[in-house]
Amino acid sequence: MKTLISLTRSKNAVRHLFTITLLAFGLTAAAQQGAMQYYRPNDKTGLNVFETTKNDTTSFQKLHVKVGGNFEETFQNLYNKNTASSMTLPGYTGNVNSLESLTPGFNLANANLNIDVQVADGIRVNLTTYLASRHHENVWVKGGYIQFDKLLFLHSAFIDNIMKSLTIKVGQFDVNYGDQVFRRTDGGNTIYNPFIENYIMDEFATEIGGEVIYHHKSGLFALGGVTNGELDPTVLGSSKIDSATGKLNGYDAAWHGKVGFDKQVTPDLRVRLSGSFYTVKSANSNTLFGGDRTGSHYYDVMSNAAIAKGTTLNDGNDYNPFSGRLNPGFSEEVNTFMGNAFLKYKGLELFGTAENAKGRNITEKTQRQATQYAIDVIYRFTRNENFWVAFRYNTVNAALLGYHNNVTIQREAGSVGWFLTRNVMLKAEYVNQVYMGYPTNNLLNGGKFYGYCVEASIAF
Repeated sequence: MKTLISLTRSKNAVRHLFTITLLAFGLTAAAQQGAMQYYRPNDKTGLNVFETTKNDTTSFQKLHVKVGGNFEETFQNLYNKNTASSMTLPGYTGNVNSLESLTPGFNLANANLNIDVQVADGIRVNLTTYLASRHHENVWVKGGYIQFDKLLFLHSAFIDNIMKSLTIKVGQFDVNYGDQVFRRTDGGNTIYNPFIENYIMDEFATEIGGEVIYHHKSGLFALGGVTNGELDPTVLGSSKIDSATGKLNGYDAAWHGKVGFDKQVTPDLRVRLSGSFYTVKSANSNTLFGGDRTGSHYYDVMSNAAIAKGTTLNDGNDYNPFSGRLNPGFSEEVNTFMGNAFLKYKGLELFGTAENAKGRNITEKTQRQATQYAIDVIYRFTRNENFWVAFRYNTVNAALLGYHNNVTIQREAGSVGWFLTRNVMLKAEYVNQVYMGYPTNNLLNGGKFYGYCVEASIAF
């Protein structure tokens, strides 16, 4: 039965890919032709693109619709083990601290549909839909936004001059917190990520709001934004009491910002440094560290099927669909900072992350803390840099609700990859991840998973 369900899901994903391919050919042929302005390409040429810049030289001809897509399929050969003590719970069958036995095989395919519209000179609209993913197997809208790089409709020379340095974005979009958000896997979109998975503590959420980016010709930039602080917004008043204030919970605005420097210093050397923050005082259910609606790409590791059906014993246990990740559980209040450094010299790339996050849920009176560090070392070679070898070290240390001591998770991953064309990518990764500091009665006590994955990806 499980095999039949898996085959059905895979067929659904393939059917969705076939559909978006037909749409791409049909709508592109029917729509007015032209290149997108101030746009990050879906293919290899979008590598190492962060915020879109003001260096665009694409001229506007007429309204243009671009229909694109992402599709990925992964073969997984991972193994997991732990040393947790045996435990039974009322309503559950067997040892709830035993891990599922994993076997080599293909995972559910992921597919995205991307629609971009150049509606006017300097004005672009984006809509992204998850056609099939681990977390939502049916079609699910990710979000959409409108981006202004020109405001010619105001007929103001003064505003036109200001907009030479500004970008304005409004809608429901990825919160621009940290630079890793531009390098992560997002459902079927894996083309920007040289590895199979994202960080252990994955910072990603789509929220409703707006942001303004200032670009200086020197390479300096600054960003400020405000959102509703929610992935799933509501207009219903709260009936919950905030333990820290003793009052009804409020839904405050969330603020984020970034300052940095990004410059191609020489033809061979690019340097980027940035610092980001995100803060919200009170939220209905903030998901900055758990807002991915597609799920982890390490399937079913460190999991027990009996208690993985949408329930959690505590914030420390790591259930599907986010296996292999850690969510610190800061759903009420979040105050977090991330520093990033990116260096590219010829084919060598270094990308580093240091993050300090504090927060709490609505039942807590004081904040807990989680820290994360990561370093990616990538070497791309051949004339067009179509091949690469890479290594990642990622570690998280966190105080979790109900734990006397902090827990630590460490991951080492090595990958090799090949861009067959700028739209087709193949990569393989070996990963080793260990869990430390978990109590003996916790599923993750002495936990470890390891093995390899091979992934093929298409983007257009």
